[in-house]
Amino acid sequence: MAATSFTPARTAGRPVPFPDRRPAPHLVDVTLFFAPTSGGVRRYLLAKHEWLARARLLDHTILVPGPADTGLPRHVVTFRSPAAPFGHGYRLPLRMEPFREQLRALKPDLIEVGDPYQLAWQSLRVARELGVPIVAFCHSDLATLSRTLLGAWSSGFARRYLANLYARFDRVLAPSTRLAERLTDAGVPGVEIQPLGVDDAVFRPRAADPRVRAALGIPPGDKVLVFAGRLSPEKHVRILLEAMGRLGAGWHLLLVGSGRRARLAANVTQVNYQQEPAELARVLASCDAFVHAGDQETFGLVVLEAMACGLPVVAARAGALPELVDEDVGGTFTPGDPDSLVAAVCTLFERELATVRRAARRRAESRSWDAAFRSLTTRYLGLVAGSVVDGGRREAWRHAG
Repeated sequence: MAATSFTPARTAGRPVPFPDRRPAPHLVDVTLFFAPTSGGVRRYLLAKHEWLARARLLDHTILVPGPADTGLPRHVVTFRSPAAPFGHGYRLPLRMEPFREQLRALKPDLIEVGDPYQLAWQSLRVARELGVPIVAFCHSDLATLSRTLLGAWSSGFARRYLANLYARFDRVLAPSTRLAERLTDAGVPGVEIQPLGVDDAVFRPRAADPRVRAALGIPPGDKVLVFAGRLSPEKHVRILLEAMGRLGAGWHLLLVGSGRRARLAANVTQVNYQQEPAELARVLASCDAFVHAGDQETFGLVVLEAMACGLPVVAARAGALPELVDEDVGGTFTPGDPDSLVAAVCTLFERELATVRRAARRRAESRSWDAAFRSLTTRYLGLVAGSVVDGGRREAWRHAG
């Protein structure tokens, strides 16, 4: 099952509760986390782009690394950057002056930065030159990641780095309580929690397609577990594979993600990551439960998407996952322990799954993109209204908010 080209998620024509007022301020989003195989941040940005286009209160451009300098304002604009070695489509921005020139040329009234690396510092420089507010939306736990990759000695350095960087922003947002607490502990002041959401018109139980299992050769009657995402070390796919070895016949794991793994067991199947939301929803909804062994999630967007498809979720008690997953919608297990995962899965399947499925769907419905973006846009308008800009436009934006 090959990955297909990406198209932004639909919002099922839900009314957007903002009037059409002009002139509209221009929001520019900047991030490294935007690649053909990337997941949550890319889907967040594209869903926000479509929502804002319908709301028509903020113009929106996404500025990201790409193979060439291309694109039009109010759409996705790329600046030429080389591909990262073994980076699964991610790119390394090296040409900082051309990047700053592109950002200036877009004439932003507000900038949001989605990663804590070089583009954050360059965006800060442009924001100060232009006199516009700048927001940091933290999607990754750099201190935990550095400790995992480099050892405990690096965690303190990463925390000091984050405190120094984020102190320069006008607003710092985090998608979960867990990440907000981590940033606060690192010395970042005034972190605000801004949860993400889900398109529950695309991710829904009715997206299920019985042809998915048949096409993949999954034996009829098998209980199918699924994980979707990057198969990177912090996702701990190894724990899922060890659990499948213990579960044995009658159970099947479907891995939806890039990065081929060698010597998969007979009860494990891997397919490419599905970039198009409708196709990802079709795969998720065709399974029986979602499993996640990652211990560094800062929100868990794909978990919310699985629940919107009516899937119970069994997740590690780590990172932000416990904020989404509890016994009502599935279960949790001890991080890094395949036996604990097996026990949680078996306990789940001893319950009345229809009840758990309905609970999972209800929880996802309470966390829609519409609610998330209404909250986020209110934050944006407040920042723009308080910035030092042309008086007439400033007044119009204040009344619009």
